[in-house]
Amino acid sequence: MNQQTLGYHPGNTFLHRLNATAKLLFLLLVTIATMTTYDTRFLAFVGIASMLLFKLGNIQWHQISFVVKFILFFSVLNILAIYLFEPEYGVSLYGTRHVIWEGWGRFTLTQEECFYLGNVALKYFSTIPLALTFLLTTNPSSFASSLSKLGVSYKISYAVALALRYIPDIQEDFFSISQAQQARGLEMSKKGKISQRIKGMSQILLPLIFSSLDRIETISTAMELRRFGQKKKRTWYVAEPFKASDYLVIVLGLSLFGMTLLLFHLNGGRFYNPFQ
Repeated sequence: MNQQTLGYHPGNTFLHRLNATAKLLFLLLVTIATMTTYDTRFLAFVGIASMLLFKLGNIQWHQISFVVKFILFFSVLNILAIYLFEPEYGVSLYGTRHVIWEGWGRFTLTQEECFYLGNVALKYFSTIPLALTFLLTTNPSSFASSLSKLGVSYKISYAVALALRYIPDIQEDFFSISQAQQARGLEMSKKGKISQRIKGMSQILLPLIFSSLDRIETISTAMELRRFGQKKKRTWYVAEPFKASDYLVIVLGLSLFGMTLLLFHLNGGRFYNPFQ
């Protein structure tokens, strides 16, 4: 069950040994770079490299399958919404019009629109694997320490660490209750009807939310009794100095970010136009 939860999984890979601050800086730099550019070559390169990080971090498919399917579903909805609201947006961006399918009325299909929507999809494939790799290979306490080192208030950093630690606990509680309900005859697996599964999940989620609120109250009370937040600064037990590999990762992130600036100059803007 622990291997099915979305959260930190201890390991001894290269990614696990990296300093959390270096990983966070790399994630921020590359995410900003991929979000600001529409150069297909750059997005494809980052997307392939991001997928390879799963292998490097020894991340298994069953650890991320649910969240990937969830994000993929909403990504497809987003792409469909873009097309429905403005099916000729790619034509206005790239300045040419190569029709693939005439369609009905305003709903035509052009190479320019397909190319633009493909770039939008590439953005998801470039950033989501990076974020999942960071989440699964970074200790929450180390993550909080890295946020504090970057200037974020330690209260916010500690709150983020608690949330990351608490998410797997909620998932485990949900799985345990679900299995108990199935043992009592309530079908909640893929064999059951969708309406029956939704009804069963709603019966679990509401009590789980209220019990989670009780846990939050207990944690906050315990932290207040220990005078948490009384000082302006605090030290971190898990804080580690930078190593050569950490500096290398930061330099790589800066290089990728600088590459987007160079592509802005070469492309004359954010968009790579192969139709000119």
